[in-house]
Amino acid sequence: MTTVHEMLVSKGHGFIAVSPEEFVLSAMKKMADKDIGSLLVMNGGKLVGIFTERHYARKFGLQGGNPADARVRDMMEANVACIEPAESIETCMERMTRKRVRHLPVVDGGRVMGVVSIGDLLKSIIDEQRRTIHELEGYIARMEGGWTAG
Repeated sequence: MTTVHEMLVSKGHGFIAVSPEEFVLSAMKKMADKDIGSLLVMNGGKLVGIFTERHYARKFGLQGGNPADARVRDMMEANVACIEPAESIETCMERMTRKRVRHLPVVDGGRVMGVVSIGDLLKSIIDEQRRTIHELEGYIARMEGGWTAG
């Protein structure tokens, strides 16, 4: 069973963070430049929220308004669902589904280790399935090589 820590090692531990006081358009530019869908909102080294493309789209795409003056704090999610590195990818998938989120900060003892996305999770699951298929094919090949026609 693959853990969130193993998934982080595979993808990398990095994450991009912004201050709650940062302008929303600046935060959106960071996401576009890095081709990511979320930013952790940090204040003094502490996780205080998460800001995603979804937050922006719902605020300005549906409600209208001028994003030029908006701050990240005005639309971030402060009640952040997180995952611990020792938890399984199955637990991660269940939490994302239950909380209806696409990004989970990985937090160990209050320290942010990284972020996993639904894409990271799917890649990890597919890689695990490929390994299992490869092992089964090897097992079958060994068994067929050991059988003799009677």
